[in-house]
Amino acid sequence: MKSAEPSSFTVQEIPPVPSPPVFNPNTFKESHHLKTPGSPLSSNSITHRRSLTISRGNNSVSAVLISSALETIASSKDAKRSAPLKESTQKALDLIRSNQGGDHPKEIFEPLRLACETRNEKLMIASLDCISKLISYSFFAESPLSANSDYNSPPNSPGPSLEDNLPSLVDLVAHTITACHTENTPDAVSLQIVKALLSLVLSPTVLVHHSSLLKAVRTVYNVFLLSTDPVNQMVAQGGLTQMVHHVFTRCKIGDYPLSIDSATLSRSPSQTSFASPKHLPFTIPSPRTPTTINGRSTPDGFGRKGLSTKDMFVKDAFLVLRALCKLTMKPLNNESERDVKSHAMRSKLLSLHLVLTVLNTHMPLFIDPSAIIYSNSSNEATTFVQAINQYLCLTVSRNAISPVPQVFDISVEIFWRMLSGMRTKLKKEIEVLLHEIYIPILEMRTSTLKQKAVILGMFSRLCQDPQALVDIYLNYDCDSEAVDNIYEHLINVISKIATSPSINQHNKTNEPPSPAVTPNSSKQSGKNSTIPPSLSTTAMSVSGSMDTSTMGLSEAQLRRQGLECLVAILRSLVAWGTAAGRSTEDGNTLVGSESGTVSQNGEEAPRDSMVADSSLDRLATEPSSEQLRQPTPELADDPSRFESAKQKKTTLLEGIRKFNFKPKRGISFLIENGFILSRTPQAIAYFLLHTDGLSKSMIGEYLGEGGEENIAIMHAFVDQLDFNNLAFVDALRLFLQSFRLPGEAQKIDRFMLKFAERYVAGNTQTAFANADTAYVLAYSVVLLNTDAHNPQVKKRMTKQDFIKNNRGINDGADLPEDLLGPIFDEITSNEIKMKDEVEAITVSATGPGIASALANVGRDLQREAYVMQSSGMLNKTEAMFKTLMRTQRKGSNAGNQFFSASHFVHVRPMFEVAWIPFLAGLSGPLQETDDLEIVALCLDGFKSAIKIVCFFDLELERNAFVTTLAKFTFLNNLGEMKTKNMEAIKALLDVAVTEGNHLRGSWHEVLTCVSQLEHMQLISSGVDVPEKKGRPRKLPAEELANESRSTHITVAADMVFSLSHFLSGTAIVDFVQALSDVSWEEIQSSGLSQHPRMFSLQKLVEISYYNMNRIRLEWLNLWDIIGEHFNQVCCHNNPHVGFFALDSLRQLAMRFLEKEELPLFKFQKDFLKPFEHTMIHNTNPEIRDMVLQCLQQMIQARVQNMRSGWRTMFGVFQAASKVLTERIPNSAFEIVTKLNRDYFSDIVRNGAFSDLVVCITDFCKVSKYQKISLLAIGMLRGVIPVMLDCAECGWSTGPSSETNSTMDDGMVKYWYPILFAFYDIIMNGEDLEVRRLALDSLFTTLKTYGDTYPLEFWDTVCKKTLFPIFAVLKSSQDLSRFSTQEDMSVWLSTTMIQALRDLIDLYTYHFTILERFLDGLLDLLCVCICQENDTLARIGTSCLQQLLENNVSKLSPARWERVATTFVRLFKTTTPHQLFDETLREEIADSSSEITEGKIEPIYWTSKCPQLSFLESNGQTILPAPLSEQARTSSLPSLAERRRIFKQIIVKCVLQLLLIETTNDLLRNENVYNTIPPEQLLKLMGVLDHSYQFARMFNEDKDLRTGLWKVGFMKHLPNLLKQESSSASTLVHVLLRMYYDPRPAHQTARSQIADRFLPLSLGVVEDYNKLRSDSQAKNIIAWTPVVEEILDGFCRFDDKAFARYLPAIYPLAADLLARELPTSVRQCLRTYFIRVGHTQGIIDKHSS
Repeated sequence: MKSAEPSSFTVQEIPPVPSPPVFNPNTFKESHHLKTPGSPLSSNSITHRRSLTISRGNNSVSAVLISSALETIASSKDAKRSAPLKESTQKALDLIRSNQGGDHPKEIFEPLRLACETRNEKLMIASLDCISKLISYSFFAESPLSANSDYNSPPNSPGPSLEDNLPSLVDLVAHTITACHTENTPDAVSLQIVKALLSLVLSPTVLVHHSSLLKAVRTVYNVFLLSTDPVNQMVAQGGLTQMVHHVFTRCKIGDYPLSIDSATLSRSPSQTSFASPKHLPFTIPSPRTPTTINGRSTPDGFGRKGLSTKDMFVKDAFLVLRALCKLTMKPLNNESERDVKSHAMRSKLLSLHLVLTVLNTHMPLFIDPSAIIYSNSSNEATTFVQAINQYLCLTVSRNAISPVPQVFDISVEIFWRMLSGMRTKLKKEIEVLLHEIYIPILEMRTSTLKQKAVILGMFSRLCQDPQALVDIYLNYDCDSEAVDNIYEHLINVISKIATSPSINQHNKTNEPPSPAVTPNSSKQSGKNSTIPPSLSTTAMSVSGSMDTSTMGLSEAQLRRQGLECLVAILRSLVAWGTAAGRSTEDGNTLVGSESGTVSQNGEEAPRDSMVADSSLDRLATEPSSEQLRQPTPELADDPSRFESAKQKKTTLLEGIRKFNFKPKRGISFLIENGFILSRTPQAIAYFLLHTDGLSKSMIGEYLGEGGEENIAIMHAFVDQLDFNNLAFVDALRLFLQSFRLPGEAQKIDRFMLKFAERYVAGNTQTAFANADTAYVLAYSVVLLNTDAHNPQVKKRMTKQDFIKNNRGINDGADLPEDLLGPIFDEITSNEIKMKDEVEAITVSATGPGIASALANVGRDLQREAYVMQSSGMLNKTEAMFKTLMRTQRKGSNAGNQFFSASHFVHVRPMFEVAWIPFLAGLSGPLQETDDLEIVALCLDGFKSAIKIVCFFDLELERNAFVTTLAKFTFLNNLGEMKTKNMEAIKALLDVAVTEGNHLRGSWHEVLTCVSQLEHMQLISSGVDVPEKKGRPRKLPAEELANESRSTHITVAADMVFSLSHFLSGTAIVDFVQALSDVSWEEIQSSGLSQHPRMFSLQKLVEISYYNMNRIRLEWLNLWDIIGEHFNQVCCHNNPHVGFFALDSLRQLAMRFLEKEELPLFKFQKDFLKPFEHTMIHNTNPEIRDMVLQCLQQMIQARVQNMRSGWRTMFGVFQAASKVLTERIPNSAFEIVTKLNRDYFSDIVRNGAFSDLVVCITDFCKVSKYQKISLLAIGMLRGVIPVMLDCAECGWSTGPSSETNSTMDDGMVKYWYPILFAFYDIIMNGEDLEVRRLALDSLFTTLKTYGDTYPLEFWDTVCKKTLFPIFAVLKSSQDLSRFSTQEDMSVWLSTTMIQALRDLIDLYTYHFTILERFLDGLLDLLCVCICQENDTLARIGTSCLQQLLENNVSKLSPARWERVATTFVRLFKTTTPHQLFDETLREEIADSSSEITEGKIEPIYWTSKCPQLSFLESNGQTILPAPLSEQARTSSLPSLAERRRIFKQIIVKCVLQLLLIETTNDLLRNENVYNTIPPEQLLKLMGVLDHSYQFARMFNEDKDLRTGLWKVGFMKHLPNLLKQESSSASTLVHVLLRMYYDPRPAHQTARSQIADRFLPLSLGVVEDYNKLRSDSQAKNIIAWTPVVEEILDGFCRFDDKAFARYLPAIYPLAADLLARELPTSVRQCLRTYFIRVGHTQGIIDKHSS
């Protein structure tokens, strides 16, 4: 047998051996017991106890053991034939006999070695047995000094020639034993070889390293493969396992000081560069040169010390594992794949098994940063995991695609160990394996159910490890450099498997058990029965491995496995994100990776090391992934950072998707979001070249466009490809693999031109004369590639054709054939195709018919398709690993940092990206199956998902899951309900109980189901329940009906409500809102049934009781919802609903009223509001009556606790007062009367006095029942003395300022409501008598108590109650309260007029108090006078006159000035200036016809007023209409406008006359005249004079008057005679009186008076003389008294004045004699002329 290299060992290919007999391993354990190293063999120790011993160091060995073996050798024939053997044997015997054997171990060993070389079976067995025993007794141990000292070099490796470089004794022993084994070695010898090697390797004192160790392992390995004896196979397999285990066990972790930077060594493999181990000769650094790690020298001491024993052990472990990994990579041919007993298959299975065992048992060594391997050539220190990772990855990748189930299963187990234990070190490698192999196999149609099941089983274990699951999400889904979103992709795949459509429905009895359940039968399947016993599944089982024997037996089982996976993921997310999350001191919530011992079906899994379904055993028996996880010292676990990274990656993927759909849109999107740094061609080209995921076809299309920008980008793209020193075809292949060449010739042409230019520029040493040559040749090669590999091409191009086609292209010359020929050969043999777009090769069935059937006989088409597809996957994976290793050797660190998760917040984005597949994966099986185990799984998943969405408040997701679960209850379709739907009900109830604090809006679905559940219970109990119209009732099955009443469901449904007091303040609001909504839906669905559904309403009352002890702030929020619901329900048109709701509300109110309410709070007021709402909005008298009964009961039972509730109660009684059913207001008034009588002080104390008053006021305004109104106004008047006597009102007479402030507050709180109530009745009371009483009460009260009011309160009274009575006079907006004009007219003519008179009377009564409000009163009277209604105007003037006459002595000069100003304003306002507007006199077309038709009504003279009057004064309704100034328009007014203007003119004329009369009356009053200051009198005279002059001017303008008459609005010629004569009369009278007034002030103003009087009087007399008695009789009558008074005034002038004015007066007086005059005038003339005679001396003064 050939010797193996030191770094590995080989296995000779030997023809298959017959299958060994079946063998019981337990028997072997008894008869072939392998002794433990270092202990004497028990049988020999007894036999030779008396023998002499040979001492070696501290060890002693019986001389008999050696001498017996040597004697056997010496007596053999071979010894006699071989002199060296004979001599060495004799020498050894002599040394033993002389007791010197211990000092000469080599001499003792020499005969044994030579005996082994004889190939004599007997001698070999004896020698090997002796060697084994000597090893056991440490006979060959090195000296203590050499054994424990550092190695300066590895032990020598003995070669075939023993003379060169004498090896150490241990190596010699190892070489001797291993050399004994050949292909034909007898079984007995093989057994002894195994025992000897096992003793040697396991010996604690005889240490075997490196090549000797590898020889030992190789030899035992070969014994296992080549031996035909089952016992030998078992012994060899067991021994090999023990040896490998020992090699790794002796590498103790972290037990010696480490002087190398541990941070450097603990980095992930891609952070620390190292040379590929296959190029690492493990020689020791020279003592003179310090060891270099990553380019840095280590401190002296360690670097120069050489290798310690620990380092040697670590290197041994590496070499053994590397050798095993290489053995696993050997390919199997088709024959070996089918024959499990073949050497190649057994070799592969054993090596895989050993690798798995090492990973399973010794994982801490792999991730220990102190496990270092030193390189002699590069002076580098490499961690163990970095050195071995590529071999492990290739082991997995090459075996993971194996179609052999046993190989595939173990490779998956190995990958699981890497994933669970080494993921922090192998970030990129694990990504490649997952993305390129394991997830694609799950998705492949050609992979078997078994393969998918095994991978799914592995993922199931991953899903049960929360730490690993979150780590995968952080490091792959949140890493923009990761090709795939591994976590998201995995969830989608598993969800598809769980919901894959079932092709064949299997019966439940025939369905295989789930892999999650340990199979009951221990029998192996038929497939595994051909495996030799030594390699049976049981024998090779590794702790923590899955039992795959029952996996993948059916699609249904696979679907269930997928479902279990989804549920496990959700459980892990719950464990990580919610259950285990606790706040730590630094504010982060850290979560360990604890996993409960729960199997995939939700039950506790048995701890069986032989058949372990999941990783739970591993997690329990080995250090957890959390313990193995290395810290991340450089970057903290910041969730926001990862969320940002995930968002960035999502945006990038969205940009790539957009590009792959529409490149231009995608490029713009990527630039906007910063993934392409700028719009420069170079930046865009760099992105297209270096970004994974972009469609090569779309890149080709985009770069091939003819736009300038596209061409520039294409040029930049090609410029970034490196064609330097590449062969032409290689360069073209590189070029065409970076994008897919488009099909249009123009686009191809542009690409090829640029390629040729770039290639020629980078390769000057070519045969091409110029770039044109490269261009044509490139085009030609592309055509050749299509011709050679397109199946549609029938006649393919030959090499000669290709050469011929390319003649003369090199600037007229031919390219050499030795260039073109290889190009042709390479293209035809190796097609140019896209690396990353190689489609999966699928084997399609041939066409129908006998020929195709015969062609497929005996073929496993699925297997063939899988092999073809998986080979492409393997090639791509290994190419990626090579690239990865190359990158790692360059020391690239970007993106390779592994982040170990610690924060619970990561669960939120993990769920957000995967909630749709979760929902689909859970709801699909739940909908399709009736298997209660699967149903339980699905529901468990739903509960976990809802726990997550609730914890993180994901509204959309929460609604989706809860709504879906609610739909699965089938409570709205009882006829089709099944047992699984009852389970869904239980699950939903459990969710409600456990997650209530976070359900928010989803409470609606939960409570709807609870309501429907109660509905189902009623129906199944036979109760008649109202149904919606058109829906036939379907009864549920009897067993389901019984189940719905089971204790579980009943208690759970009740807990939803009874535990509501544990809900948070926000959650209870959501709960109550949902319950109210469901209650309303129930009631609405019942219609007008006599037995409406009120289950939820009843529960609403119950939860109100349960939650009554909540803080007031929370209760206010609850009552906002509950109160609004009661408002709705109490007003429902079904009286049964209303009665129930009111009674519930009464009970609740009674409970609430038991609680003490502090002052100034208003909760009682709020919770009694629904009674008020019901009284207002429910028209049913029975319901309203019940409201009053409820309140009466509350008053009787809880009146002592009533606080703010009084206010709402009075609101209810107010509403009752407006009800038209007599008994309701009667009952309400009786209650109010009783309250007012018995509980007045309580009402006042609780701040409800104003509410009581308002309530009584509303009863006063009841129009239909006058009796109640009159009683109510009596009660209101009676409140005043009670209020004043009530101690609660706080009236006092103290002088302090505090008392004053209390007084002011009391005025507003108690007096104002009463006064305002009277005002309200006056304004809005419909009964005249009630209004009269209110008016009387208001002013009587003010008169009686007004002197006690503060002045500030009088301000309020005037502004808020007195003056507003007359607001109707100012604004038409106040008219809206009158339903008809008649009502308003009655109110104005009765109530308002009386109010105005009472107001004047009040002012007179309290003038000293109210004097300050005189301005307001005068303004009010002005408004009243300036109305178009003559009645109001006359009342106004009458009241003004009364005010001044009654208070004349109290008015100060300043007040008189204000009065005079008021008169001036009144005269000015009422002067009809429009009479002189010329536009009014323009004739109207067809006016005569309009007049005759009655359209223009003429304005008549009336008997009351011989001048202009207006229409409304003829006994019609009184309407307030304030005068408005009419803006003069230049255009001709219309007919309607003229009518309106003429009306205003007439009104003003009447008002002017009215004012003159009032002024006259006032000034003839002695008190008034004697009090008013003369300057104010003169001011009044001025306005009277103006009025006189205006009227005189109008009367004299006959044309003007005629013009107005002709317009047709007046029947007679208009005049202002009355105004002129009245104003003149008043003027004359007052001026004369002032002139003769003896008071000094008047005497001072005499000249002014005379100046005003004389022109006036002369003018009047002159005009009087002109009057014609025949036609102006009325004028004469009007002016005669005025003339008479003027003459009398003249006569009373003193002599001086008389004489002065005589010349002006005398002629006029003389003219009077010519007229017919009344006797009175004649008498005045006589007096005048006598005075003239006296003045002129004509008559003696003393005569006559």
